[in-house]
Amino acid sequence: MKQYFILIILIALGACTTEKFDNRMQEDVLFLADDKLEGRQTGSEGEQLAADYIIERFKKIGLDPKGTEGYFQAFTFKPKKDPHSQASFSEKKSDSTITGKNVIGYIDNGAENTIIIGAHYDHLGFGEDGGSLHAGEKAIHNGADDNASGVSVMMNLAAKLKKSEIKGNNYLFMAFSGEEMGLLGSNYFVKNGTIDISKTNYMINMDMVGRMKQDSTLAIYGTGTSPLWGQIIHSLNSNFKIVEEKSGVGPSDHTSFYLNDIPVLHFFTGQHENYHKPSDDAELLNYEGMYAISDYIFSIIEELDDNGKLKFAKTKDAKKDSPRFKVTLGVMPDYLYDGKGMRIDGVTEDRPAHKAGILKGDVVVKMGDIEIADMMGYMTGLSKFKKGDSTTVIMLRDGKEITTEVTF
Repeated sequence: MKQYFILIILIALGACTTEKFDNRMQEDVLFLADDKLEGRQTGSEGEQLAADYIIERFKKIGLDPKGTEGYFQAFTFKPKKDPHSQASFSEKKSDSTITGKNVIGYIDNGAENTIIIGAHYDHLGFGEDGGSLHAGEKAIHNGADDNASGVSVMMNLAAKLKKSEIKGNNYLFMAFSGEEMGLLGSNYFVKNGTIDISKTNYMINMDMVGRMKQDSTLAIYGTGTSPLWGQIIHSLNSNFKIVEEKSGVGPSDHTSFYLNDIPVLHFFTGQHENYHKPSDDAELLNYEGMYAISDYIFSIIEELDDNGKLKFAKTKDAKKDSPRFKVTLGVMPDYLYDGKGMRIDGVTEDRPAHKAGILKGDVVVKMGDIEIADMMGYMTGLSKFKKGDSTTVIMLRDGKEITTEVTF
């Protein structure tokens, strides 16, 4: 957990690199992922501090307020579990109702349609109400990658589009609340839009875009939600190794818009060993990668400026076909891996994989008698076992085949 003194270091480093980017994104992340915001849990004082910061940034960029109360769009809900005292500021009532607040800014170009650009700004607080993968003592989950990174890219895009001559659409920028509790803010917005939702051209979402790896892999979800997406994302790409997912349904806020027949693109640089842990901190982010993603999204918007409203297309929901399983290895899959097998991006202590000596970077190619060709094969393999079962797992490590025994 780092404090503001890191900013001085990052500014110095930025001055010594090139003129590729300024330090605005670092400043945004450092504020949003600071300990004093206590993990930005929905309805908490820390989330309110983050919301106030985003509003000030929107004002400086020149965005008009487009909420129901200025820049705010409030919504209320009852959590599955009672929130802790950190949520007390947010008009918490005796029935444990919580108030979340979307933060919404707007560029009115007088156009017929509007592009929605969003990223959630809430996170897990101290990790006590579910979602945390931290096994130690109570600690602040700062969520630098999840999702201060996405919010900072969104604000960078807002500043660029405000200054640009790309006027074929209006632009609505939204920092969603309640994503970690079930896409609550985005779901509320599509049902209670502060613009005419039917006039939405398309929606762009950024969630965890701060940890681009050396091979510059970038996952783009929703590429099947409009016939133009596939051609556009590849023709404009010169920097990334793109991994596509056609489905418009996924674990982030773009899903709410897709389910309302709006074309979506969701950008993601992959999960990692710090995901949903207190160690997801600002100094681990790849800021140059984040600027590259912002430039890439800007080029997509620019290319489509005179195309009118995009045609929407339904996509197959892969989750409906996914096998159900009762056991797990206790690993973090590498969702950006496109080779044969299932590559492991993290191993949880004291779970079956850890006990069997499986390591980060291992590629699982077989479980029992089941060949593991990809993520779906891995899930199919897991579905064949129940708690207490043992099986052999074959994996590749540094090009060599290794066999181990796993007990679920």
